[in-house]
Amino acid sequence: MSKIIVLIGAPGAGKGTQARLLQERLGIPQISTGDMFREMKNAGTPLAREVQAVMASGKLVSDDLTYQIVRDRTLREDTAGTYLLDGYPRTAVQAEQLEGLAQEQGKEIEAILIDVPMDDLMRRMTGRRSCPVCGEIYNIFFKPPKNDNVCDFHPDTPLQHPKMIIRKRSSSGSERMRSKRNLL
Repeated sequence: MSKIIVLIGAPGAGKGTQARLLQERLGIPQISTGDMFREMKNAGTPLAREVQAVMASGKLVSDDLTYQIVRDRTLREDTAGTYLLDGYPRTAVQAEQLEGLAQEQGKEIEAILIDVPMDDLMRRMTGRRSCPVCGEIYNIFFKPPKNDNVCDFHPDTPLQHPKMIIRKRSSSGSERMRSKRNLL
């Protein structure tokens, strides 16, 4: 039976890195909600316009809207067999929606926990930087950019620290982030 592989772990645990490695080494398609949200910024579909409005307001995209994006993406031909979800599910509601999606697609869910010591997580999170243009993620300790504090792909763009992004979120986003931590 085909599977939906879900990587679970705290922010900074390396879920995205492991997902990319599994895709490269085993040919399992990696479906990243972060990548999908970045693609939505420039798309002209009704769903993309809805996502753009939510993102422009500084709010988090709802569970239902995120599920719709994931469901649409996993209906493509490359996900007919086993695929890997990166960044989904993030909430209890999304986990329930994923169970329904797996049943609809005739797949079984396989969750893999990436467990990293708290000291390592702190170093990964405090060293994390990202490009506001393409979303490329760097870490000043483990994966620094070629030139200090600028994206390798957009050398005129200063990298951002996640705390700059977090401040833009509404208070409801903070509550949602706290509940996400409780799920892990």
